[in-house]
Amino acid sequence: MNNHHGSEKSPAKPVRKGLHPKNLHNQGYDFPVLVKSHPPLAPYVKPNAYGELSIGFADPLAVKTLNAALLNRYYNIVDWDIPEGALCPPIPGRADYIHHMADLIGLGHEQPSIKLLDIGTGANGIYPLLACQIYGWQCVGSDINPQSLENVATIIANNPTLKDHFTLRTQHNKNHIFEGIIQDGEFFDVSVCNPPFHASLDEALKGSQRKFNNLARSRGELKTTTQSPTLNFGGLGAELWCKGGEQLFLKKLIRESQEYATQCRWFSSLVSKTDNVKPAKKLIRKLGAVDIREIEMKQGNKITRILAWTFM
Repeated sequence: MNNHHGSEKSPAKPVRKGLHPKNLHNQGYDFPVLVKSHPPLAPYVKPNAYGELSIGFADPLAVKTLNAALLNRYYNIVDWDIPEGALCPPIPGRADYIHHMADLIGLGHEQPSIKLLDIGTGANGIYPLLACQIYGWQCVGSDINPQSLENVATIIANNPTLKDHFTLRTQHNKNHIFEGIIQDGEFFDVSVCNPPFHASLDEALKGSQRKFNNLARSRGELKTTTQSPTLNFGGLGAELWCKGGEQLFLKKLIRESQEYATQCRWFSSLVSKTDNVKPAKKLIRKLGAVDIREIEMKQGNKITRILAWTFM
């Protein structure tokens, strides 16, 4: 009954190809365990068309509740929540990014007090939350949207141990990324970013509809409705789209990183569109970076990549 993955599965769950070896989600989701630690998940869990326990991944509320359960069970974060329409990140993939960054900055030197900057932390605050809980790093999350930061502030308040590890800063100028966020004399070991990948709200809505349809199909969910997805995959405006889309945002990020070359060891960003990798690398080289890494991440059939560069 598992042949939809194209592999012969033995009863012992194989490690999922692609996820980082340290990733706690290598075995997939253990729904009975998750429901036990987070009972609100129970109503969303039912067998899919392949007879396996699952949730409706096209249902924003189900996905949000799954995230709350995962963060609770594996990372000791309670009461994680996001406003309706905010970007709902897949936890395994987000944890992967943090593990890969740990590998990157662990190259050749041990530093107990690592500092991470998350550009556009969104209403979910996911990268700093994971970095704090997995590695005990000091994190700063920046965002242009005060409502998003208010939501993350609530999550931090609900988890007092985060207070000394996770700081929030507002970006007041939409033309800047690091300026106004990285302070004088401040040094970060790594900056992470999940850039807005659409060029307009219209494109974003179309992208969400496509993702919704693909998810329902690939997970064997019977489509009983033709309702539109809420923009849960997208998020509150800036989380989802910006003028010029991912390509222009990356250009801006790379250019501005050069101005802060001595204040951050590794700059990095997710790049969701393959076509954007080459021009980004070319620009990074042109601006004098001494090392560029392209790290591929796989989750299921989806391949994304992290681009990381340093001037040091």
